[in-house]
Amino acid sequence: MKRISTGSPFEATMGYSRAVVKGGWCFVSGVTGYDYATMTMPEQIADQARNCFSTIRDVLGEAGFTLEDVVRVQYTVTDAALVEDLVPALGEAFGEIRPAATMVVAGLIRPEMKVEIEVTAFKG
Repeated sequence: MKRISTGSPFEATMGYSRAVVKGGWCFVSGVTGYDYATMTMPEQIADQARNCFSTIRDVLGEAGFTLEDVVRVQYTVTDAALVEDLVPALGEAFGEIRPAATMVVAGLIRPEMKVEIEVTAFKG
């Protein structure tokens, strides 16, 4: 088993890995829209999602996977009214890949967070 970290302060304080690789599977923890280099968060949900996908791409790459290996995605959105603004960023990332997907409307742990994206990838 391999554990991957992005160096986010949340990983250490909350006790989790950004991703865990086991066999042909890569389980990526929920990613929010922070730019982890600067710990800044864009205002717009689509830009937050683009940051999420950038982090996810990097983590998958470190694990030896790509977005094309993603078989499952869960989106947590803080307000259903934001979904229309979110959709273009989702299509940019997964338009041709089309993993199984779930979208949930729920609160997130910080008020600036509007979306969290969790993926599971498989190579087999």
